[in-house]
Amino acid sequence: MSQIVIVYHSGYGHTKKVAEAVAEGSGGALLAIDAEGNLPEGGWEQLAAARAIVFGSPTYMGGPSWQFKKFADASSKPWFTRAWRNKLAAGFTNSATLNGDKFSTLQYLFTLSQQHGMLWAGIGMKAPNAKANTRDDINNVGGYAGLLTVSPSDASADEMVPGDIATAKAFGQRVVEVLGLFKA
Repeated sequence: MSQIVIVYHSGYGHTKKVAEAVAEGSGGALLAIDAEGNLPEGGWEQLAAARAIVFGSPTYMGGPSWQFKKFADASSKPWFTRAWRNKLAAGFTNSATLNGDKFSTLQYLFTLSQQHGMLWAGIGMKAPNAKANTRDDINNVGGYAGLLTVSPSDASADEMVPGDIATAKAFGQRVVEVLGLFKA
């Protein structure tokens, strides 16, 4: 089992593409929440064995998808036994607009981690803020608490901004870096 598990829901494939980039950067395992809000068989065991859990959800109407919320509610079983206590946590979200109230989703993911007694890792990189910067720069959307990405509602997952995907890979590397600060 992987030390890092990226548990996510993706409605249209964009969040999945971000999750794949985070996994590429971290060497972590993907764990998809299905369209009914359920984990695949063995998913809870995979999370129990992980040292770090990265949460991912699209931002719909200013918060995480209902499928992700169903997963979060179901996590009350490991919460009851403090099974995720002191694991590393991090999070990411995607929406169709630059803001899209993504921070509300990141705050939800952070609060979930704190309910579980987890330790949160932010993105750990500065946001570019000069006129010469472009959307292809690392962390161009300017997240600090977690990874933020953008995909226009009429764009396929394959049309996502390369800078956002590069940022997702760097975020995965950040999770590895922070996890390395803790004893196994």
